[in-house]
Amino acid sequence: MSTDSISADNKTSYGKVIKIIVFLITVSASIYHVYFGLTGVLEAFKMRGLHLAFLLPVSFLIYPLLKGKSNIGTLIIDVMLFIVSFISILYLTVLDYERIINRMVYVDGLTSLDLLFGVILIVSILEATRRIVGNSMVIIAFVAILYALFGNLLSGPFSHTGVSFERLIEQLAFTTEGIFGIPLAASATYIFLFVLFGVFLEKSGVGQFFIDFSYAAAGHYKGGPAKVSVIASALMGSIAGSSTANVTSTGAYTIPLMKRVGYQPAFAGGIEAAASTGGQILPPVMGAAAFILAEFVGIPFTSVIIAAVVPAILYFVGIWFSVHFQAVKMGLKGLPKEEMPKWRYVLKHIHLSLPIIVIVAALFYGYTPYLAALVAIASTIIVSLLRKSTRMSWRQIIMTLSAGAKSMIMIGVTCAAAGIIIGVFSLTGLGITFTSTVVGFAQGSLILVLIMVMLASIILGMGLPTSAAYIMVAAIAVPILVDLGINVLAAHLFALYFGVFSGITPPVAISSYAAAGIAGAKPMMTSLIAFKIAIPAFLIPYIFVFHNELLLQGEWLAIVVTIFTAVVGIMFLSVSLSGAFLKEINMIERLAFLVVSISIISTNNFIILFCNALIVAFITCRQVISMKNEAEQNNKGREEMIR
Repeated sequence: MSTDSISADNKTSYGKVIKIIVFLITVSASIYHVYFGLTGVLEAFKMRGLHLAFLLPVSFLIYPLLKGKSNIGTLIIDVMLFIVSFISILYLTVLDYERIINRMVYVDGLTSLDLLFGVILIVSILEATRRIVGNSMVIIAFVAILYALFGNLLSGPFSHTGVSFERLIEQLAFTTEGIFGIPLAASATYIFLFVLFGVFLEKSGVGQFFIDFSYAAAGHYKGGPAKVSVIASALMGSIAGSSTANVTSTGAYTIPLMKRVGYQPAFAGGIEAAASTGGQILPPVMGAAAFILAEFVGIPFTSVIIAAVVPAILYFVGIWFSVHFQAVKMGLKGLPKEEMPKWRYVLKHIHLSLPIIVIVAALFYGYTPYLAALVAIASTIIVSLLRKSTRMSWRQIIMTLSAGAKSMIMIGVTCAAAGIIIGVFSLTGLGITFTSTVVGFAQGSLILVLIMVMLASIILGMGLPTSAAYIMVAAIAVPILVDLGINVLAAHLFALYFGVFSGITPPVAISSYAAAGIAGAKPMMTSLIAFKIAIPAFLIPYIFVFHNELLLQGEWLAIVVTIFTAVVGIMFLSVSLSGAFLKEINMIERLAFLVVSISIISTNNFIILFCNALIVAFITCRQVISMKNEAEQNNKGREEMIR
């Protein structure tokens, strides 16, 4: 055999062996997490370490060293990284665990073997991260490491007293302040089981039920396929937690239908991308970052669900208004009723929605999130048995266990990489320095700081998974908002939301690019349209920062008023951006609706609100009269043709 290439037969043999190894490890990973979810999690360092031991080594067998290239050399490297990364974690969490866990941190020195395995672990995590999500996060982590080692050579506010190589390795690999910190803690407990729950829902047919339900509910309305996209993406996204996965699952159905009723390919893709992106912020499951948020803030996950529900619904309300008024402008109609699923057929499978009710009930009944996820997984399997068409066999259950663990690899590895960056911030005091520098630059202007945090979240989110982007912004920028008096939960949700929105924000918009591929449209045009559609939703984080009532905090009357004004403001902003209300509007009317929207959201002054009502009433009356005149002219025209 040549050292440059693998023969076809050997390549097939190696591939089969690797697939078997990956399958056994991923199934074992799911069983491990299910078992400790039932019996109680292990001590923090061991639980997080063994969690990473399942995900990090297998990543080298799934994600190639060089995309599109496979030879004996790359295979040897993959296998070597698989072995050494596994041994390094095994050393920390099993072989020498008692000494490592009982040693006095920063007092007892590290042995040469400690340093060796610490370095191997860090390098392995960075290489796995490069393979999975690209260079962006690796570069940030590498710069952070260089800053820790050589930041004492800098001058100015970002200089620090210096960190030795041994101290850095100890912080990152031998404490719970680095790799094994809060992000990996959330990944090892809540996130794994909730991701597994989402995969079980998908494999049991819940995804198809959601799509059928959406078609039956909204397909026949004006711009029906676009509204189906909004509903289906909301339902699927709430359990999938991934914008791109949401696009590919629901978009395969909705995008072709939108094109068929008259939407341009880029617009159809933009609608799907914008709708799918909101799935990461919609309870009850949300995305992985929501669990990390709960850990950072130190609150139960149910509190995050309660606070997030209204802003998430408002996001989809904003998308719904955008597609509705665009349909009005384009004169698009819904699907013929004969092409839509019958309610009788849809309701036959309504039992598949029971696991969603189960997980919400379990969470609010007081179950821990991982126990609630286990109960929901069990309920998914049980309800799938009620009908032959949805029944999961033992083979399907085992394959789903493997698929769930594979879905966790990216999250687990990037959480570990984020831990490297957070460990450096903690060790060097960079977070505090950055906070004081930004506050000084903004001269205490909250709006300016919010815009800077928004841009940081979007920029980081362009090249990173949402959870990784959120972790970094939460560690560096969120303390700035808290120091300026922003509610802690509101500050974290602000960073999370804009990290999520980066999926549709040009120039790097992963969700939009996935939708463009399905639609057969230009990626950048699709991204720009998705961004335009979602602009009304971009106001929501600013609203709940200044009005915590949107997070269901405060008096109920104030909460109701805030939600109502937010809905009305978002609706009128959608009118302004789309250029249509009851019918197409002119530029002056668009500007009027823009002013009305901003003033409704930003003020509670009765006189201003009354003036806004008069403006809207005037435009509405004008449009009604115009539509009536057009109808009369059309009737006269038809009568003349008959004569």
